[in-house]
Amino acid sequence: MLQKECFLRFTLLLCVSFGFLLHPIVTSVISLGSKLTVADNNYWVSSYGDFAFGFFNISDEPNQFSVGIRFNSKSIPYSQQTLVWIAGAHVKVSNMSYFQLTPQGELVLFDSLHGVTSWTSGTQNLSVVSAALHDNGNLVLIDTKQNIVWQSFDTPSDTLLPGQSLSVYDTLRASTKNPETSYYSLYMNASGRLELRWESNIVYWTSESPSISNLTAFLTTDGALQLRDRNSKAAWSVFGEDHNDSVNYRFLRLDLDGNLRLYSWTETSQSWRSVWQAVENQCKVFATCGQRGVCVFTPSGSAECRCPFKVTDNNNCLVPFEQYCKSGINMQQYKNVYLYGIYPPDDSIITSSLQQCEQLCLNDSQCMVASFSNNGSPQCSIKKTKYITGYEDPSLSSVSFVKSCSDPFAVNPSLMNSPPPKPTPPRLCVPCLVGAASGTFVIFAFFQLGIVFFICRRKSSTMRRVTLAFTFPNPKGLTVLSYSEIMSITRDLKNQIGPNMFKGVLPCNRLIAIKDLNASIEERKFRSAVLKIGSIHHKNLVKLEGYCCEFNHRYLAYEYAKNGSLEKYLDDCTLCKKLTWRKRIEICSSVAKAICYLHSGCREFVSHGNLNCENVMLDENSVAKVCGYGFAIVDGQATYCGFSAEKDVADFGKLVLTLLTGRRDDRQVCEWAYEEWIEGRVANVVDKKIDGGANSDELERALRIAFWCLQTDERKRPSMEEVVRVLDGTLNVDPPPPPFHLHCDPQEKGSESESVV
Repeated sequence: MLQKECFLRFTLLLCVSFGFLLHPIVTSVISLGSKLTVADNNYWVSSYGDFAFGFFNISDEPNQFSVGIRFNSKSIPYSQQTLVWIAGAHVKVSNMSYFQLTPQGELVLFDSLHGVTSWTSGTQNLSVVSAALHDNGNLVLIDTKQNIVWQSFDTPSDTLLPGQSLSVYDTLRASTKNPETSYYSLYMNASGRLELRWESNIVYWTSESPSISNLTAFLTTDGALQLRDRNSKAAWSVFGEDHNDSVNYRFLRLDLDGNLRLYSWTETSQSWRSVWQAVENQCKVFATCGQRGVCVFTPSGSAECRCPFKVTDNNNCLVPFEQYCKSGINMQQYKNVYLYGIYPPDDSIITSSLQQCEQLCLNDSQCMVASFSNNGSPQCSIKKTKYITGYEDPSLSSVSFVKSCSDPFAVNPSLMNSPPPKPTPPRLCVPCLVGAASGTFVIFAFFQLGIVFFICRRKSSTMRRVTLAFTFPNPKGLTVLSYSEIMSITRDLKNQIGPNMFKGVLPCNRLIAIKDLNASIEERKFRSAVLKIGSIHHKNLVKLEGYCCEFNHRYLAYEYAKNGSLEKYLDDCTLCKKLTWRKRIEICSSVAKAICYLHSGCREFVSHGNLNCENVMLDENSVAKVCGYGFAIVDGQATYCGFSAEKDVADFGKLVLTLLTGRRDDRQVCEWAYEEWIEGRVANVVDKKIDGGANSDELERALRIAFWCLQTDERKRPSMEEVVRVLDGTLNVDPPPPPFHLHCDPQEKGSESESVV
């Protein structure tokens, strides 16, 4: 029996090897230096050929490629060979790109057309000797002791394969074929519960919550999704329709429509079949119709998007209400319909009756739609955005009210047919004129006093509302401000504290910082980006507390850093004395941890793009906090996360050298510092304004990591996680070769873009 099995395996390997003669394929064991290119269309396969790794194009654009793992079995037609993992989640590169296992043991995706490294595994210092694509679809890196030091199973994109798990804080994110689908994610929270979320803060499906914690989601080979404890015992399970059936291939995927589905390969129909989905009624998936209207679940089982309102040229479905109605306002009623707002989803819930709900929206100038429901307690949901979506179902007891402008009033026909009366000759009445003039003066005086009183009261009300908003922020954590409120807080932008940055003072004397983006960015994209940045919290990042998105105004409200930016300390000889050696090393470490969190600690990668002394703030305890992350200005347009991790690493290296040397805007500081260090004159590098000198061990570590960060070859630059470990003394670093990246030159083209957040 054993001989027969060995013969079959040999025969299979022989067949696969013969296939290599027909196609450019590399076998399962991948040696250092192995490379794949878009042009050669070569790929790596697992031992039995079930999975392949290579470049592919799934977008509508002809020159957009990603690299990853797909099914490759001969029993599955090429059109059905589904992707199961993408390097960097959803990174796309040009056709002039390659993927390589470098001689240093790091997987690197390099875009030659743009000259940038788009993704790396970050394993160059882990003694990697080879890679392998396993028959379960897992790409692994192996060290000298044959241990797995990195695997694709630990960084899933939108799919789980049998045997793969999802740990606490891990995320699956839907593909990014259009802006809305990328908002969907499957998240494993700290309580051991799976959550389907939209925009990271709207949860529209959850698994059951077992009474134990420290659970892991796991997909079994027999078609079950389970939550398992530390002993691999199932605490919660859902099963596919074909559970325990003989099925060769399965996978769990978060689809483009925001639903989580378990798929099985059906040999008879030669297709993938959904055997379980998390949300039975697709219309219950948040924003399933986006801006295209209201979701209706048809008898055939499909979900359709219909627009009962106004359709724009972009096929968007908007509330038929103009901000100023000449002919009055009315409320249109829709039964068995529940509506909610998106971009942003900031509905306010109020306890009220059906009639009160309609009146509340009618009396609120910012309300667009109100939905009333009574599931045990009567609730009215007020929406204040023109982007409205929702769902309709005969079983729903909800009633929605949509605000619209009334039709123009008809002209009275009798007024058109009757001739106007002839005017009577006027008679002069002097007492009447005197009385009229006096009365007019009195009325005018009262009118002026009324205007002054109204303005003062409105301003007081505005400031009171802003104070309450910052004292008791909404559940999303961000305060939405109007342009008039921005002007009141900053006293018409009179106190400037930095480039496009102004001090704001609340009536309670609390200080905040207001940033004028001074750039155009589409409203939906801006709100979406702000919500992502607003959800970022780290002790070394300046917290975003609110924003203004009104007409063409784009402002951001930050917590106020009392001691200002690092820049003024370096420029002022008196303040510079406060930057002791200990404080400078602490600042380097704090900034490194902040950038590391942006790169790998958030749910998705966030670049800074313009890390410099101006964007490092010191709070009342002189703790460093980084601001200016997320947005950047490029050609007058605001972009979100428009830079690479390698640029941030190079910026950090320059910042470290600035702190160590005290020399700013010096085009030769990198080369000079390196020459002093390599010649053994390291003491000359230290800023002479530092009392007591420097700690030699800390200086050596800081200089070495700074020089590595500034390497000309971006692939040689460390990750920010490695930078943090080196500065903390938990990771040794080799002496760096001669740099240096042109980023040392302040006139470098890449540094001309100004960060605006």
